[in-house]
Amino acid sequence: MDNFVEDIKNKFQNNDDFFYQIDYILDVPVMFFGFKTLIDLDKTKVTIQKCVDRAVASEIPFEKLLALLGKVKEGSIEEATASIVEGKMIIHVGDDKFVIVEPIFKSLNRAVEQPSSENVLQGSLSSFIEDLDTNIGILRRGFSSERLCVQSYNVGHEKKKKLSLLYDEDRVDMSLVKKISQQVESNNQMDVTNIQQLSKMLNFTPWDSVSKFQTTELTLEAVSFLLKGRVVLLIDRIPYALILPSLLWDMFTVDNDRNFTIPLMLLIRSVRVIGVLATLIIPGLYVALVAVNPEVLRMEMALSIAQSRQGVPYPALVEIIIMLVILELILEASVRLPKSVGPTISMVGGIILGQAIVDAQLVSNLLIIILAATTIANFAIVGVQNALAIRLFKYVIVVLASIYGVLGILVGMLFVCAYLASLTSFGVSYLHLNSSKG
Repeated sequence: MDNFVEDIKNKFQNNDDFFYQIDYILDVPVMFFGFKTLIDLDKTKVTIQKCVDRAVASEIPFEKLLALLGKVKEGSIEEATASIVEGKMIIHVGDDKFVIVEPIFKSLNRAVEQPSSENVLQGSLSSFIEDLDTNIGILRRGFSSERLCVQSYNVGHEKKKKLSLLYDEDRVDMSLVKKISQQVESNNQMDVTNIQQLSKMLNFTPWDSVSKFQTTELTLEAVSFLLKGRVVLLIDRIPYALILPSLLWDMFTVDNDRNFTIPLMLLIRSVRVIGVLATLIIPGLYVALVAVNPEVLRMEMALSIAQSRQGVPYPALVEIIIMLVILELILEASVRLPKSVGPTISMVGGIILGQAIVDAQLVSNLLIIILAATTIANFAIVGVQNALAIRLFKYVIVVLASIYGVLGILVGMLFVCAYLASLTSFGVSYLHLNSSKG
């Protein structure tokens, strides 16, 4: 047994699903290596045997047959090991020579299904899955053009991943593609299993409240972004697409809006803008008008609010912070719990708990109405990442409103606008309306 075989066996000796089998190809002894949990060995051998039979019929020599089976390599233990980990099968033919074969993989992926976190009205229901090649194929099916370009990279040190950049070469700014490619190539040893690690690879600061990526699991939306000159990032085992650069207008628009008439489309998008403003302003406005600037209200409104808060032991700031935190806990619990239990918890938290808190005179009736309206408005925004960012900003405005009143709301909105204006992705401002070169 030569050193190559011994080294491969030693590297995977602690893996019970690793196989090595002696076989014959054209009467030459060879050895197969791979993981039986990733490779359908029987079907792969059948495929290899068919290729061997054709070679015998055509009188193809052994060396040329190896080239037909896969990539012929020599002496690189590291490359052989990496190929085995990626799910390939290695055929060792002696003298440190081996062939990297694309095997018949076991079915480890789910089928293309309807999206689970994004709802669609009158549009395509296909969504991305965990397999990268399938995702690229879905995009090619939706974007049938020779202009679609795909650049793939193998990244990671401990966990090897395949990452692909997709773009429309006629619409995208090629300087943007070049910058992204350079960042990926210069940091290709970094492991990428989540967005934080990808942000680090692309040299984004991890402390930004607003994500530099627009995420979508809808293939229809990814195709729409390609047509707008964006770059789509797909990562193996991550079932959604990452869009660069992310722009402010993305939280108000989806391509599905164009299935409606223009007046209806503009109305829907206007409602989303109102939702963002309501989420940011209404909680702070309640605190400002109750605790700092009650003189702004009409007398009847002031008396009504004062009556609703009669018996409430906390100041307006503490009252709204307590309810906002409880609401955040309910939302998080609804996400984490099984689907069979989540709606029940939402009902208990939203109706029973809310009514009990009002009856106990811990908060006012008006605050419950405000929080309900704010929560509904927050989820009118497109994208989970965008909704979470807006939820964070409203706490800043609430605190400023409790100190400076209505003026604090204006200062908070100015702070939010200045912060959003300071964000850039590879030189493209977050407030930019169009990232395409056209």
